[in-house]
Amino acid sequence: MTAHPASRPASAAPSRRAARPSSFSDKRIVLTGGGSAGHVSVNLALIPVLREQGWSIHYIGSETGIEKELVSALPGVTYHAIATGKLRRYFSLQNFSDPLRILRGVGQSRRLIRRLKPQVVFSKGGFVSVPVVLGAWMNRVPALIHESDYSPGLANRLALPFAAALCTTFPETAAAVKSGKAVQIGSVVRPELKTGSAARGLEFLGFDGAKPVLLAAGGSLGSRALNGNLRRNLGELLHRFDVVHLCGRGGLDPQLEERAGYRQFEFVHESLPDVLAAADLVFSRAGSNAIFEFLSLGKPMLLCPLGRSQSRGDQILNADSFVRAGYAESLDEDAWSDEAFFAKLDRLHRDRELYAARMRAAENGDPLQQLLRRITDTAK
Repeated sequence: MTAHPASRPASAAPSRRAARPSSFSDKRIVLTGGGSAGHVSVNLALIPVLREQGWSIHYIGSETGIEKELVSALPGVTYHAIATGKLRRYFSLQNFSDPLRILRGVGQSRRLIRRLKPQVVFSKGGFVSVPVVLGAWMNRVPALIHESDYSPGLANRLALPFAAALCTTFPETAAAVKSGKAVQIGSVVRPELKTGSAARGLEFLGFDGAKPVLLAAGGSLGSRALNGNLRRNLGELLHRFDVVHLCGRGGLDPQLEERAGYRQFEFVHESLPDVLAAADLVFSRAGSNAIFEFLSLGKPMLLCPLGRSQSRGDQILNADSFVRAGYAESLDEDAWSDEAFFAKLDRLHRDRELYAARMRAAENGDPLQQLLRRITDTAK
């Protein structure tokens, strides 16, 4: 697999001719999305099925983002890197240079899509996706956008006017989009996550199964606050649980490597389904992709959403929705209480069968197949 470098600028004016392959039997799709693992996960679920269906798959992502790490080595996928800029809500000197990088990325995307001639573009969101959706629109290639969170992110809101449709996870999200382009399909979960073995997971972690297993996860980028709250209470936690801690890039604590009953990883890849199968409870941020994966596996959750001082509040809305549905408990990071932390963990463990029963009752259809049908119907 070759990661293609960013294309050189072209002097020609943007073309508005339709970009379509010479034969519809040559099914070709461009995927995009990045900045965090959550903006790649749906694409990772789609890629194996698209490959089986005979699609030629191209992925447009950033030059150095996590999407390149996760996608570029996959069989049957050609990765193309473009210039990107972050869409910030706070002051940064990079706010002056990033618009130029975004414009450069739009030009690169337009030329790539004109050359690749896909029948459809699918975007999972994140800052890298906006130039790609714009590039598709310039070439009259229909683009589908997927939104996992309760409220659409800035990138998807910017891209929506240039897209054919917005596919949502929460029904409330579809109802709130006034353009008429939104359709709720549910949560798309990678099928391989449901193939794990608890026995293999315990063996991988070195746990004997005598205690319940608590999985702590701060998202692919990690969470200093979540990591710190967990480790500050680790002594008491280990009296009650074995703990597996997915702490994100740069989050390992070398002083805790030999702590009995505690395993820490930046990420787990091949053994993740087994680790998830071994977990009895989850302590996590409230990113939509992650919590819907835990929901599909029937894992009771204690959610600590990213606060409004650090985000647009989307994780708070995600967590509130799950608490209302009876799948989870939630803690306010800005009003953290160790006493509440342990009380809610104990309640989740005591009533875990009740939480799991509610989650089993929530299963409805196959969102992955619904999304695949939507892609096929949208393709030109």
